[in-house]
Amino acid sequence: MATIIDLSFEATTPSSSFDPSSSVSSISRPLEGKTLIQAGPSYLAFAQRTLAQRSFEEDDKHRSEQQKGLESEQSPDAIEDDLGVGDEPEDVQLLMSDPKRWKELDQYAILGLSHLRYKANEEQIKIAHRKKVLKHHPDKKANAGDSNDDAFFKCIQKAYEVLTHPERRRQFDSIDPYYVSLEDEAPSAKDIESAADPEAAFFKEFGPVFEREAHFCASCPEEEVPKIGGPDTPFPEVEAFYNFWYNFESWRTFEWLDKEVNEGSNTREDRKYTEKKNKGDRLRRKKEDNARLRTVIDTALSVDPRIKKMKQREKEERERKKQGKPGNAKAKELERLENERKAKEEEERRKQEEAEKAAAAGPVMNASAKKREKKAKKAAEAAAAAAAAAAAAEGQA
Repeated sequence: MATIIDLSFEATTPSSSFDPSSSVSSISRPLEGKTLIQAGPSYLAFAQRTLAQRSFEEDDKHRSEQQKGLESEQSPDAIEDDLGVGDEPEDVQLLMSDPKRWKELDQYAILGLSHLRYKANEEQIKIAHRKKVLKHHPDKKANAGDSNDDAFFKCIQKAYEVLTHPERRRQFDSIDPYYVSLEDEAPSAKDIESAADPEAAFFKEFGPVFEREAHFCASCPEEEVPKIGGPDTPFPEVEAFYNFWYNFESWRTFEWLDKEVNEGSNTREDRKYTEKKNKGDRLRRKKEDNARLRTVIDTALSVDPRIKKMKQREKEERERKKQGKPGNAKAKELERLENERKAKEEEERRKQEEAEKAAAAGPVMNASAKKREKKAKKAAEAAAAAAAAAAAAEGQA
């Protein structure tokens, strides 16, 4: 569309003696009843030069300086403080992306925010978008003699729309391809136990994992999520850390992966079927993600050196307490030896007491023995006499 600029400039009117019909033929005679308006880039340049009272040379110099200033302002290097956005190298495959498949692209990589990702704030996103627009605008490419292909520029605009919309940005963050790829690289128990220093390997490998997962916390801000700590972290804090993660709630929704209604089948039944299927897919992905996170927590708990040390201390404490119980084999042996010692001492004491009693009652016991011996002798003599008398009587008979 043509642009009309109103300038405070009046064209010189022809003299009253001027006759247009005398200078043109009947074929090129102007249409009567029409008003001619001075317009066009040539007239505009003439008007501006006349108002500024510049010669052709001065006007050309002025326009050259204006063009240089405009190019310096539009250059990405003109942004002095880009808040850490920087200039990321552009992947060739990304530059050839199809804008029709924009949902499959890395929205942060398109704007050059791969190093910031979900940590990029609103101002950084605006700066990154401005840099990309200045570099890939179709008009600038055309002026530079490049093909006037605006495919990647459309991808830039779409990425900017997504990342400046809070809800859509959260949907994309739920399935950020960069972090999804890292989920498959979560350390296993074997990786930690086979390391040269298992304790150092545990904190090095699992620390970043829990930091990434903290971004998806629905119950509190990321900054308030308990950290994994270090080797000297008190056990109550370690216990609180695992209690928090076993009750962790994620805000990931996986809506970004919803399927669109088939083109040409935008009926009510098709919409209902697609919505129902998308809802089922979201629930399935949510359960799978919860199971994945639970596996990570279980693995971390099983190889945590602090937990192992605590379990070892508890085991030693139980063993120490068991040593004082009768049911313990060692305690039983000690008890048997102690009982034997006590029995031996008791036997020796009893024998000593009996010997002392026997020594004190010796004379009395000798007199009694003599009396018993005398009585026994008399009884034997009486029995012998009785037997002899009985034999004599039997002989007389």
